[in-house]
Amino acid sequence: MASVYEEQAIVFKAFCDEKRLRILELLRGGEKCACVLTDRLDVGQSGLSYHMKILVESGIVESRQEGKWTHYKISEKGAAHAESILKKLTTPNTFVEETVCCAR
Repeated sequence: MASVYEEQAIVFKAFCDEKRLRILELLRGGEKCACVLTDRLDVGQSGLSYHMKILVESGIVESRQEGKWTHYKISEKGAAHAESILKKLTTPNTFVEETVCCAR
């Protein structure tokens, strides 16, 4: 079973590559076929597949098969989950932990 941190890292891995950010930008306009993405990004099918695997595993992108082509779109649920994680991790003063300062 993956730890919470491992699950969060999978989500944020989706955002740490320029190509994946470009893919997300294209998908903001709605569902796109893999053939459209390969043309727009000037990448081969194997390169696109690598990036899409990461995006789909993160939950941020959904895929569906239509004939020989795969179609991709942003998952509203996955995007909301990523936003929730980011907000939780970056909201100051919401985690209370007893610490003892070393300056005693």
